[in-house]
Amino acid sequence: MSMNTFKSPLTRFQLPKFAAVALGGVLIAGCAGNPPTEQFALTESAVRSAVSAEATEYSAVEMRAAQEKWKQAEMEMQEKNYEQARMLAEQAEMDARVAERKARAAKTQRAVEDAKKGIQELREEGMRGTQ
Repeated sequence: MSMNTFKSPLTRFQLPKFAAVALGGVLIAGCAGNPPTEQFALTESAVRSAVSAEATEYSAVEMRAAQEKWKQAEMEMQEKNYEQARMLAEQAEMDARVAERKARAAKTQRAVEDAKKGIQELREEGMRGTQ
């Protein structure tokens, strides 16, 4: 009268797989349903920082790309296409950061060239004074 209480291995392994699939679906749906407000704040900050670094002058291509993607992200946000909005905002943030770095590098290069020119002028002036 022994009852076999052993469950088949298939049943024992099906439950965790089912739970993982269900949890994954909930997580994906949760991400798709939430507005990417934190990413939007990061992107807005990066774009403002790039503008203040004069990226529109020194890195126009990257800055234009950042601004276009930012506008597209805002449109996707209004349409509640949150995943697309998040992706575009991330790309806009990266473009803005590249634009800012290029602008800062160009301004630094200009300052170095100005300093070299100033040194050369001082040398020439010093040479005239000794003749």
